[in-house]
Amino acid sequence: MSAISVTGLRKSYGDHVVLDGLDLDVPRGTVFSLLGANGAGKTTTVRILSTLINADAGQARIDGHDLTREPDAVRAAIGVTGQFSAVDNLLTGEENLLLMADLDHLARRDGRRRAAELLEQFDLVEAGRKPASTYSGGMRRRLDLAMTLVGSPRVIFLDEPTTGLDPRSRRNMWQIVRDLVAGGVTIFLTTQYLEEADELADRIAVLDNVKSSPRGRRRAC
Repeated sequence: MSAISVTGLRKSYGDHVVLDGLDLDVPRGTVFSLLGANGAGKTTTVRILSTLINADAGQARIDGHDLTREPDAVRAAIGVTGQFSAVDNLLTGEENLLLMADLDHLARRDGRRRAAELLEQFDLVEAGRKPASTYSGGMRRRLDLAMTLVGSPRVIFLDEPTTGLDPRSRRNMWQIVRDLVAGGVTIFLTTQYLEEADELADRIAVLDNVKSSPRGRRRAC
């Protein structure tokens, strides 16, 4: 069974066609990378597949669950790290993780244990009691991804996770992605960097704007 299966996905905003007949298949335990320039539709694809917005047409299954008929089951199976950090600057790193544990309905003891595990995994133990406002860009992205992992998702959407990071922080994030996949997690990665896709992905698709009609057409190839 595929981790992500998409057929004929379409999305428009008025006369502006963003996605026009997108087909994807992502095997379990792999990294799938969706490349494209700004405005190509990468984030729109992630938002649809993570149940944040509805598609105009098409079908999708995430971790075996129908996107339209079983959105709650899809949400329970996935984690999402967007382009912009979801970290609360007023909280410490540990408090951010504990907040996510509460939102995932973990028992208090389980939440504290999970937070401690993730602080260790992402090399944030010393920073864990400091406000997130004091973190560097790379540390914030690590904490953001750690927050995504609190609920142990089986499929993770990473929407341009290394944009704005320095080369060292980018490579650290790459290693985190490799470790997650080694543990059986499926990664759906959007990026503008061909090098990043080449380093990480088992499969790569390019979201392109094909001027085949007055409205244009978006497709993965």
